[in-house]
Parts: sequence; structure tokens; C-alpha cells
Amino acid sequence: MNLPRNPTRAVKIGSVTIGDGHPIVVQSMCATKTTDIEATAAQIEQLSSAGAGIVRIAADTSRDVEAVAQLRQRTDANLSVDLQENYRLAAEVAPHVDKIRYNPGHLFHHQRDIPWQDKVRFIAETAGEHDCALRVGVNCGSVDPDKREKHGDNIVEAMLESAWEHCRLLDDLGFTRYCVSLKDSDPRMVIELNRRFVLERADVPLHLGVTEAGMPPEGITKTRIAFEHLIRRGIGDTIRVSLTLPNARKHEEIEAGNQILSDIAAGNLLPEGSADHTGLNIISCPSCSRVENAAFVELAQKVREATQYAVDKKLTIAVMGCRVNGPGETDDADLGLWCGPNFVNLKCRGEQLGAFTYEEILPQMKEQLDRLIADK
Repeated sequence: MNLPRNPTRAVKIGSVTIGDGHPIVVQSMCATKTTDIEATAAQIEQLSSAGAGIVRIAADTSRDVEAVAQLRQRTDANLSVDLQENYRLAAEVAPHVDKIRYNPGHLFHHQRDIPWQDKVRFIAETAGEHDCALRVGVNCGSVDPDKREKHGDNIVEAMLESAWEHCRLLDDLGFTRYCVSLKDSDPRMVIELNRRFVLERADVPLHLGVTEAGMPPEGITKTRIAFEHLIRRGIGDTIRVSLTLPNARKHEEIEAGNQILSDIAAGNLLPEGSADHTGLNIISCPSCSRVENAAFVELAQKVREATQYAVDKKLTIAVMGCRVNGPGETDDADLGLWCGPNFVNLKCRGEQLGAFTYEEILPQMKEQLDRLIADK
């Protein structure tokens, strides 16, 4: 695939290498519970067979770690582990994976008396000892709280400062086998974040994605907008199309990613102005192992169907499946549905309105939507 590449450093991740002119690697994340060995092994195979160069799984508990060790024995896929909120698990999972992803914003949740720099040092030393690459995953829904306080509503500056700061620390530690991701649910933000990051750190390989892109086809279009702008300029070394899909259709993320790359190479691009969204914007996180109730995926689809009458209204509805990014993303939306195991937390512009069952939530959400439309 003849696509321009920026001259970033090479980063080896198992059997693939990103950066330094190597082909862009398409990846995805398992949506099954990590502890469900049979289902997760099957999904790793499903994604690998579809063309995933890297498959990510989550580890947040000791039971997850035990599952990762078993999964390693059942697959040759290049595995990336997401540490979630517990950086200390790095030492236990590193022997079984090819890459570790950590979120700078999550380093503040455990052992708060330990400086985040010491936590990064621990992760980097562990990765080096076990031949692992790292991803510094900066996400709009869980930004470093110190940076968020410093920059207030300027989320771009907060995310960029966090990413650059972690790059400098890793370099100072002598660990350069890392890549960075800067993700937002708005493709325009993803474009700005990554283009500005490159101005200071053009040497660092980038993983691209529009987090909480939503359901297809809208989620694919949002992702395509960001990818077209960035990849055509040589920015991006590995990608994910993050879609809200049931488990059986998770491989469609890989198919969508390969199709977008193929279209960009062929010059088949979206019309100018495609990023200028003027109507209802529904964002929903990709189905993944963090989802606390599989009904989340069906709920997201029902929200889209139930709000068709408001498609021309410039409002944002966020449907989030877990505690990791749910609170932050739903705070920033006009209406937020943050899904737990048994109840859905409903918010209106950051204000908590209550927790409702999955059967009760749609009428409650529509009532609030009608009020917002009336206010406009």
C-alpha cells in the first residue's frame, strides 16, 4: 500500500514493527471478558484472521493476569495488554505480552503517595526486562488531573503536555521503544492533537484512533475523517477503528481499517467539509472487555433509533459502557448515559439525574432530550 510515511523511529511489537517506513498496522481490542479463556481465545483468532497485526486485551485484576498467561499459550498473535488503572500488574503480565499500554491519567488512581514518575519508571523497567514495547495512551476522557487543572477547558493543551512529558521521561530513562496515542471522540480534535504532537516529537510513532467513534456507518465515517487528514500527511503508524459492535462482529473494525487505508492510497477520499457536523452527534465507546453489561451495545443502538426525530439538532449524546472513560465523556455531553452492571447513570450536561434500569432509561433519556430541544 503506497502511503507516505513520516521518518519516525522503529518500534518492534512481537513479530511486527511500526514506524521507520514500515506498513501501517491495523489493530483491535477483544470485547470478551479476559477471564473467559475460550471466548477471548476465539476472538483473538477472529481478529487475527481478519488481519489484525496487534490484538489488545485488558488486565485489571489478578484473575485477568492468570487468564493472560493462559491465552499466551494458545495464540501466536502479537498481544498488547491494557493495564487499566493498576500499573503494578505490569510485572505480572509482561512475560506474556508484546506490548503494554498505560494511560497517564490512570497513574493517579493507585498508591497516590507515589510520584507518577516512579510508576512510569517501574513500567519501563519491567517492559525492558521482558522485551515489551509500550504505548502511552492519552485519552480525552481520562486526562492527567494535574494537567486538566492547569489548563482548565483547554483539553488539547492538557493532553499534549501530558504526552510530551511522558515522552521526555521515557527518553531520560533510556527507554525509547514506545509509541503514543492521542484520542478524542471528535475527529477534528484527533487531527489537531496529532498534527501538533508531531511538530515537537516527529520521531515518535503514533497510534491513531477516534475513541468512542460509535456505531457503523457513522463511526467509520468519523474515523475516516481523522485518518484521511493525518495519514495523507505521513502521520500514523498503527490504527484502530473503534466501533460499538456485538462480539460476533468485532472483526469489522479490522475490515474497516483496511478499507480506509486502501481508499486513502487510491485517493478515494471524503468530500471537503465532511468534518463539519451540524446535527445530532451520538458517541459510544467500542465494545471491549471493560463493558460491565453486554446490554450496553444494544442500548446504544436503541438510543440511535429512538432519537431519529432529533437528527437535525446540534446536541451530543454519549453512551458509555464502563467506569474508565464513562464519567469524563458523559460529563462533556449534553446527555450522558454511563452504563453499569445493572443501572444506567443519566446525566444532563454533567449533572447527575439518577440511575435507571436498562428498561427504564430510554423514556427518561427522551424526556430530557425533549427538554433540551424545547430550550433551544
